[in-house]
Amino acid sequence: MNHQKYTALIFDFDYTLGDTTLSIAASINYALERLGYAPRSVGEIRKTIGYPLQIAFRMLTGEIDAEKERRFFDEFQIKADEVMTADARLYPDTERLLRTWGRKYAIGIVSTKHRFRIEDILRKFALTDCVSVVVGNEDVEYEKPDPESVLLAVRLIGVQPGQALYVGDSLVDAEAAARAGIDFAGVTTGTTTREQFEAFPAVAVVRDLKELEAMLKRGETHE
Repeated sequence: MNHQKYTALIFDFDYTLGDTTLSIAASINYALERLGYAPRSVGEIRKTIGYPLQIAFRMLTGEIDAEKERRFFDEFQIKADEVMTADARLYPDTERLLRTWGRKYAIGIVSTKHRFRIEDILRKFALTDCVSVVVGNEDVEYEKPDPESVLLAVRLIGVQPGQALYVGDSLVDAEAAARAGIDFAGVTTGTTTREQFEAFPAVAVVRDLKELEAMLKRGETHE
């Protein structure tokens, strides 16, 4: 990572700050079964996490059907309302990172989840005050990898793209950052490997948030 002084840190949520795999799998399989499809394994579903739901539907069924995708989205939300917040867990270093770095940087979260789900999770862990901006799928016309959501977060925080670092676990995140002209750091806590991240520019690829935090600290010492 270079020694640029960032004023904002923007994070993806799933597999970057936390994990809602079980509730996503339950919600996807509920929606699939409601549409007449067989359930999929957690392993299959993990590969779709981070993509917009309509893309997840296409990945899991091999079909492109706007009406089915709309119904899939609606049915997913019914189950997610029951289980998502209760199931959510944060990675071991997330709470400390948000509390510590939230005093030094403006913190944003950009997710393909609904904004209220991220806000509910933040309330669950008493982290609402640590995050300045949450952008969810209802806030944009085009979801990641389109850069709209990342650029919206930057604009709402009130900084220039060059002052922000976007942190994510997937190629969807890497592409969104590249298209937004924002520095990107990849974390390998999801399903994307260090080698796969090489397809996009990144100022760093780290194992986890603890390693990211160490690199941020080193950058500060070289200011």
